[in-house]
Amino acid sequence: MEIINNQDKFLIDDLKQNIYNGSKIKIAASCFSIYAFAELKKQFNDIEEMQFIFSSPAFEEGITDSLKKESKEFFMPNECRESALYGTEFELRLRNKLTQKAIAYECAEWIKKKATFKSNTTGASMPKFIGIDSEKGKISYMPIEGFTTVELGTAKDNSIFTVIQKNDDVQQSKYIFSKFDELWHDKDKLKTVTDNIISFLSSAYKDNTPEFLYFIVLYNIFTEFLTDINEDFIPNEATGFKNSKICNKIYNFQKDGAVGVINKLEKYNGCILSDSVGLGKTFTALAVMKYYSCRNRNILVLCPKKLSENWNQYKGNVRTNIFLDDRIRFDVLFHTDLSRKSGYSNGINLATFNWDNYDLVVIDESHNFRNAEDYEGKETRYNFLMNKVMKSGVNTKVLMLSATPVNNRYNDLKNQLMLAYCGDIKEFNTKIETKKSIDSVFRNAQKEFNLWSKQPAEKRKTQDLLDRLDMDF
Repeated sequence: MEIINNQDKFLIDDLKQNIYNGSKIKIAASCFSIYAFAELKKQFNDIEEMQFIFSSPAFEEGITDSLKKESKEFFMPNECRESALYGTEFELRLRNKLTQKAIAYECAEWIKKKATFKSNTTGASMPKFIGIDSEKGKISYMPIEGFTTVELGTAKDNSIFTVIQKNDDVQQSKYIFSKFDELWHDKDKLKTVTDNIISFLSSAYKDNTPEFLYFIVLYNIFTEFLTDINEDFIPNEATGFKNSKICNKIYNFQKDGAVGVINKLEKYNGCILSDSVGLGKTFTALAVMKYYSCRNRNILVLCPKKLSENWNQYKGNVRTNIFLDDRIRFDVLFHTDLSRKSGYSNGINLATFNWDNYDLVVIDESHNFRNAEDYEGKETRYNFLMNKVMKSGVNTKVLMLSATPVNNRYNDLKNQLMLAYCGDIKEFNTKIETKKSIDSVFRNAQKEFNLWSKQPAEKRKTQDLLDRLDMDF
C-alpha cells in the first residue's frame, strides 16, 4: 500500500503508469469532470470500458428536466454534480482557456464507445474510489471525492493536505471490485444515466447564435433584479395609484422609489427608505400610502412631535392639503405616545386607541427605534411598538424613513429591520435568504467596521470599507 499526497506523488502519474491497453476502469465518485477526462484522454482511449457510479442521485429524469428548462432560461444549472461536468469551481482556470467545447465533444464521443454511467438512487452513502482492472492485476485508489483534476493532482483546492491510499493487495482489491460489481448489477439501487450525460454534454459544444449569447449576458447581468419581479409582490396598477395627484407631483426617482418600497413591503414585510435629507422621503412615503389607501388598508404614521405638521397637512380636509383629491386616509401619532396609556394626542384618545388594527405603520425618523432592550425594567417605546402594534392584531407591514438608519452600531439597523419580523430571527433568516445567518452577517460587518474605523482618518476610505463587507451584508 502506498500513500499519494498530490504534492510530491501525484494520482495522475500513478494512473498513467497503471492504465494499460484493454484495462477496465471502475469509479465511484460524487462528480465527473470533462477536464479530468482530458488529462487521461490518451489512456482512456485505449481501455476496454469504464463503469462510473455517481455516489448520489445525478442526471436523473427529474434533474435533467429541470436542467433543460434552466437552459432555456439562459443560465447554467447550479446543481453541484451536474454543473461539475463542465468543471468545478477549482477548475476555473481550465474553463477560462475556452477549450470546453472541444473537450465536451471529445468526451461525449468517447462515452458513446467506452463508458457507462449509473446513478445511486437510494440516497445511502457508499465508498468512493478509482479502480483499475488489467492483465497485471487489480489496483484501487481511495478515498477520492470526485473524478476531477483536483483529485488527479493537476489543480489545487482549499484542502490542507491530501491522503489517497493506493492498494494493490490482491485480496483487498478483489473484495472492493466484487462489491462494486454487485452494486453495478442491482437495478433497484442504480439507474443508468449515460444518455442523459451525453445529451447534457451536447449543450456545451453545440453552436449557439449571437442572439442566444446576448440573452445569456443580459440574464446574468440582471438575474438578481429579475428574481425580485413577481406578480405577488409588484404593485397592482389596477388600484389607480399611479394616476394620483401625489404620483404626478413627485420626481421619477421618487416614483421608482415608491414602487421599490411597495415591492419590498409585499415581499419582506418591511423596508427602510434612507434617502438623504431634502430628497423627499415624505412624498415618496405618501405615494406608498396612497397605494395602500386605495386597497382600503389602515395606515398609522409615527413621527416626532416636532414633525407633526409635516404629516397632518396631508391628512385633513383643509385647503393647505395639496393632495386633498387623493383622500389618503391615515392617523398620526408621536413617538412619545408609545409610552403613554391615557390622555389625548393629535386629537386621539389614547385610553381607547386600538394600536393593533393597522395594516401599515410608517415610522418617520425610524433611527429613534434602534435600541431594542428594556431600560431599568421599563418597557421601551421599541418594545411597545413591537408588542402592541407589530405582534398584535392584523399582520402589519412597516415602512421606516431615516436619513441616518445607523448611528454607531450595525445592530441599530438590525433592530429596525427586526420590526418587520416581529422580533422572530428565524423568520428574518428565512425571508432574507442570505448564505450566513443574520446574526453572523451583522456580527461580521460590525467587526470589519471596527477594524476600519481604528485606522487614521486619512486612510479611512469608503471604498475600503465596502470591500471589507461581504455580499450578504
